[in-house]
Amino acid sequence: MSEKRRDNKNRILRTGESQRKDGRYAYKYTDTFGKAQFVYAWKLVPTDKTPAGKREDISLREKEKEIQKDLDDGIDPIGKKMTVCQLYAKQIRHRANVRHGTKQGRKQLMRILEEDSLGGCPIENVKLSDAKEWALRMKEKGYSFKTINNHKRSLKAAFYTAIQDDYIRKNPFDFQLNTILEDDTEPKVPLSPTQEASFLSFIEGDKVYRKYYDEIAILLGTGLRISELCGLTEKDIDFENRLINVDHQLLKVSGIGYHIEVPKTKSGVRQIPMSTKVCEAFQRVLQERKRTTPFTVGGYSGFLFLNRDGLPKVAVNYESMFRGLVKKYNKCHEEALPKVTTPHTLRHTFCTNLANAGMNPKALQYIMGHSNITMTLNYYAHATSDSAVAEMERLIA
Repeated sequence: MSEKRRDNKNRILRTGESQRKDGRYAYKYTDTFGKAQFVYAWKLVPTDKTPAGKREDISLREKEKEIQKDLDDGIDPIGKKMTVCQLYAKQIRHRANVRHGTKQGRKQLMRILEEDSLGGCPIENVKLSDAKEWALRMKEKGYSFKTINNHKRSLKAAFYTAIQDDYIRKNPFDFQLNTILEDDTEPKVPLSPTQEASFLSFIEGDKVYRKYYDEIAILLGTGLRISELCGLTEKDIDFENRLINVDHQLLKVSGIGYHIEVPKTKSGVRQIPMSTKVCEAFQRVLQERKRTTPFTVGGYSGFLFLNRDGLPKVAVNYESMFRGLVKKYNKCHEEALPKVTTPHTLRHTFCTNLANAGMNPKALQYIMGHSNITMTLNYYAHATSDSAVAEMERLIA
């Protein structure tokens, strides 16, 4: 019978264990892919002392225990060593066909990870506390709650994929951000009926902003997204049936220029009925629209809303205009508009008005182009005390 191997302290070494001449211990094992792997440690057991001048680490036997657990659970010993940056890069490669805005968000998150200590950390070492500390650092760097939450959701998805691929066992980003950061996002408040009437009246009578009256009236009367409004062409307006056909949106992307995008979901393709006021506004737009050199992008031409150069307007044009308009309105009125008043506020207002008028939620969902009813009810339908009273009186009358 062969003599069992021992270390320099005369302790029996287990199968796969050995001790090098410099005193360091080694453990050889076969990973889940059948390849030989090695781990090293200066201590055989936890009670051993780390030699002077050597980095403190767990003992070989503790590493063996972790390795065996990984092998029993089928954890990939190589995959778990990849960094957070590498995991995120792998995740987005698998979902490459996304919208331009999504690509920009991915670039921002990758840049954040590359500049942060978390990005270079092996995914097996990322704990819940590390993920929370990352979120706190993002807040300290000035990122908004909404941005941090969006990036946290992306990282949670990446780590979930790592779990499915048997790289790790737990998802460190599986926590609610509002448990560690205050949600200071300004609430999106629609215009009240009084504010809406006052706002339109002000625009109509103002020498500078009255030229935008029809566009704002159309937004308030249709609930269109601003990029959908920008993308409208003559062919999209069906005056005979009083319908607006929505199947695309117009964007202007830095480095690319004008760009047509289809709706995010099939629900975005829809026909919006026109009220008499909206119909009249479109007719005025067509009558006053200057004829310019034909402009085509993505197969679409005949855009309705043009800038002074005869080119289609885009979201940034309206956002800039709105800042000046809201500032001027607030100077002239005791009751200011909601703190966050943008072109999108008009979409909120439209949906809220129809919800408070008692429109069937599914019909409202269709008109808004939402993929699920929760979006329609929770994010756009803002019930008020007055609307609740009116609805109660209608039902019990």
